[in-house]
Amino acid sequence: MRTHGRIVGAFAASHSPGITGWPERAASDARATVEQAYADVRRRIEDLEPDAVIAVSVEHFTNFHLGNLPAFAIATGDSYLGPATAEMAGFLQVEQHQYPGAAVLGSHLYAFALEAEFDPALVEGGLEFDENFCVPLKHLDPGSRYPLVPVIVNGVNPPWPTPKRCYDFGRMIRGAVENQTEVKRVVVLATGGLSHWVGLPESGHVNEEFDRDFISRLESGDPERLTDYTGEEIDRAGNGAHEIRTWLVAAGAAGVGFDVLAYAPVPVWLTGTAVAAARL
Repeated sequence: MRTHGRIVGAFAASHSPGITGWPERAASDARATVEQAYADVRRRIEDLEPDAVIAVSVEHFTNFHLGNLPAFAIATGDSYLGPATAEMAGFLQVEQHQYPGAAVLGSHLYAFALEAEFDPALVEGGLEFDENFCVPLKHLDPGSRYPLVPVIVNGVNPPWPTPKRCYDFGRMIRGAVENQTEVKRVVVLATGGLSHWVGLPESGHVNEEFDRDFISRLESGDPERLTDYTGEEIDRAGNGAHEIRTWLVAAGAAGVGFDVLAYAPVPVWLTGTAVAAARL
């Protein structure tokens, strides 16, 4: 009898370019807190020995644009270039290279999503990474050992998928992993957020009250509390705060509460910065 796959771990982390591009500008205690949490998650992932990572994030008009901006997209390539350009690599302080893809799992996830009455865009090849994946993976998988299934959620421009839709998309991901036998051990990694403003006069502000409330909801694991947001409520934490949708996908995939391993408001990194691990 063949063993079905399962999600063995779920994690979430911020992906501010400053985390790798200019870490020294942050206060030493905040930087140490965040980097120690990243190191903790890296060790946890190593101990879990995943066969693949489903990586969930937004993307910042690197591949999509306002004329073609899907609510969800699933990539099924064999590899992915990141950072997308040499200039971006220098900005992020991440060496440009090819990240391995988990094409079989990606194709299964896309087909399963359609059967589950989701309609994500399909990206069969050519998806390129920006800070969305390159920043956290520099800390969490510096050798690019783990094959990836990139999942993109629109968290950059309205209209956005609702928080509940994002949580349910994560539940669908869990069902898809458990509905196949090719890839046994899967980690889900969400990146983005927390509060921040992009390209606006408020850039560099952090809404710590919003961040800590979101953290409380994430720790509770209560789906109703996690998804009880209006777009206007998230707006008060910045246009970039809509990236918490990726965390909601991870929460739906995990189905349990998270332990927040680090939180620090870091204006010089332009964001409320956090790292969290599901209690799986």
